[in-house]
Amino acid sequence: MAETPLRTVPDLTGMLIHAGHVLETQLTAALAEIGLTPRMQCVLVYALEEERTQIQLAELAYLDKTTMVGTVDALEKAGLAERKPSETDRRARIIAVTPAGAKAAADGQEVVDRVHGEALAALAASQRGPFADALAELVGGPLATPVEAQPVRRPRRRT
Repeated sequence: MAETPLRTVPDLTGMLIHAGHVLETQLTAALAEIGLTPRMQCVLVYALEEERTQIQLAELAYLDKTTMVGTVDALEKAGLAERKPSETDRRARIIAVTPAGAKAAADGQEVVDRVHGEALAALAASQRGPFADALAELVGGPLATPVEAQPVRRPRRRT
């Protein structure tokens, strides 16, 4: 049997994927208690910042078109947002947050802050700031933009 290769640096991919998954499940459970999903919360917050189209919101929230449509449908059904013509471009439709949606976004932000605060509380107080700063530096720098990558395909077999 071949020998396992020796790691020379920590497995950042594995650790970040695992931590992200666990944090997302915790956040999903906490937001569900107030009737939101992380996607709904994200869309509400970005839509409150400024007038944005569904496509713009999808890009900011890292949602594909189908998921975005379902998320906005759920927000509309709950009375938290509505699709409206843009005030600056009548051809475009924006996602407008209702007063109930603004309240839900504020409540949701409290939940998000609590969940993130609980995660950071696992670190010593002196480590929290430097950890968040280092992560922000990675996300804003070398990990800011995904590279375009094609899945490796097997060559077709000739028959």
